[in-house]
Amino acid sequence: MKIKVLICFSAISIFILSCGGKSEQTESTTEATATQSDPIKEGEKLVSENDCKTCHHPTNKIIGPSHTDVAKKYEFTAANVDLLADHIIKGSTGVWGEIPMNAHADLSPEDAKKMARYVLSLDGEKEK
Repeated sequence: MKIKVLICFSAISIFILSCGGKSEQTESTTEATATQSDPIKEGEKLVSENDCKTCHHPTNKIIGPSHTDVAKKYEFTAANVDLLADHIIKGSTGVWGEIPMNAHADLSPEDAKKMARYVLSLDGEKEK
């Protein structure tokens, strides 16, 4: 009798553990897929993981303009995504004053474009 209870308990425990693990993996996979399919969300994540917040704030001017001010200045077009991605990678000066923007040469053009798309989305505009 004790053996039957032990086997039954073991089987139930394995079933519960395997179901729970699969559920977490599915949620994690779904979240990763959703992020990968949304370049604006990916851009937001990249902005938060890089040194952007040293000079920029979403709504307030720090050293550089707020990201929202950048979004208001530039129309959300493919040409402006390319322009801002170029500024992110190579740096820039004179657009917002005398203080230069540092270059981020270690970023890929694709990641810089995702970051630019995120910034340009902050005023509520959709890409044209």
